[in-house]
Amino acid sequence: MKIGIMGGSYNPIHIGHAIIANHIISNSEIDQLWLMVSPENPFKSGQNMVSEMHRLRMTEMVTRRLDNVITSAFELSMPRPSYTIDTLAALQQKFPQDEFYLIIGADNWVEFDRWKAHDEILAKHKILVYPRLGYDVKIPASLREHVFLVDAPVIELSSTFIRESLANHKNMSFYLPDDVLAYITVNKLYIE
Repeated sequence: MKIGIMGGSYNPIHIGHAIIANHIISNSEIDQLWLMVSPENPFKSGQNMVSEMHRLRMTEMVTRRLDNVITSAFELSMPRPSYTIDTLAALQQKFPQDEFYLIIGADNWVEFDRWKAHDEILAKHKILVYPRLGYDVKIPASLREHVFLVDAPVIELSSTFIRESLANHKNMSFYLPDDVLAYITVNKLYIE
């Protein structure tokens, strides 16, 4: 099976994540897409993060409404900080019959050479890159059999913006799925 891994802190998951996930599972060769909840991004250390349990539950609210998209807690049991190369190696070891694709935004692609063992990731896995406003994706000819730009909608929405807006008691009704917003409200997440 071809499995796409779309990692993120999902702090919180929002409609942008859902739109990209739905587009990729509907318009690529992958059979299943895993939204992998990350414990902590090494580049975002110190970020105000709600508990893993809350982030998993909110992510499940989105994935249960999408065909062939699941929430994965796989990375939460791995040593921290969490590095993509280690996650992919552990996945390949646990599921040797499957082929794992990495799904990242254009903002991550322009910094991909800063990632731990990025050459090894490129050698062993295909990468799907979705567009982000302000990032020009250039894929060198030597990588075009492994790295692909996905013709996905450009969604300019960040979890940081949503957290700040929630903290300032702004209406986030059209930025978050209804059940995620209700969960945030009931559990008083991100609200100061």
